[in-house]
Amino acid sequence: MQRKKNMGQILIFVFALINFLSPILVEMTTTTIPCTFIDDCPKMPLVVKCIDNFCNYFEIK
Repeated sequence: MQRKKNMGQILIFVFALINFLSPILVEMTTTTIPCTFIDDCPKMPLVVKCIDNFCNYFEIK
């Protein structure tokens, strides 16, 4: 019986760990698009600016 209780705690721990680490891993894998001018950046429904020769996206709130 103790073994089933430990397995449940391990599964909850792994689930919490995945939920905690997934936003960090997603943020680390953002793509950087090199640019020289604003026109070099792809058009998206966000505000796009060419800063330090990379396209930066901003959300309008």
